[in-house]
Amino acid sequence: MIEHYDRRLIDRLLGGDEAAFETFVDEYYPRLYRFAYRRLRGDADAAQDVVQGTFERVIPRLAGYRGEAALFSWLCTFCRHEIAAFLKKRHPMALAVELTEEAPEVRAALESLAAAAEGPQGELERKELARIVRVALDHLPAHYDHVLEWKYLRGMPVKEIAERLGLTPKATESLLTRARQAFRDAFGELAGRTLS
Repeated sequence: MIEHYDRRLIDRLLGGDEAAFETFVDEYYPRLYRFAYRRLRGDADAAQDVVQGTFERVIPRLAGYRGEAALFSWLCTFCRHEIAAFLKKRHPMALAVELTEEAPEVRAALESLAAAAEGPQGELERKELARIVRVALDHLPAHYDHVLEWKYLRGMPVKEIAERLGLTPKATESLLTRARQAFRDAFGELAGRTLS
């Protein structure tokens, strides 16, 4: 199970295991680089700087990894902050940096689960998509899983979700944005592995 592997790797890192550090860098540097590279529009030097900064921020905070999400998702949170800082430094006059784009393919994947498939091939594709979506959702913190399910699978309006959570609609929108981004990262990784 991924969470157990992630937790064991972190425990080994915290114990000073040099082989674990090499495994950590070998496994996560290329993935974080691809993550940053896409968001920095193919700027290889910027992606390297961002990933280096991400590792510099993450290493002292490894003890804070609680295993509520996959380690890669946790690392992506730090990487997003580094990307935002990089872009803000490069474009100081920019008022906002949009890093949490709502990808149409991810929204379609979530919404397609509620739709009935036609024919045996459609049913097979729906089942495989449902499996990938479920695995991606399972790797998210529970509150992300819930809000995505309520919004996209049950069709609940933001106001109703906000009432359930005891949040304002604006805070709920923000939570949904973070949940969609975390889902997008997890879904992209899983779909990429499954389809390659």
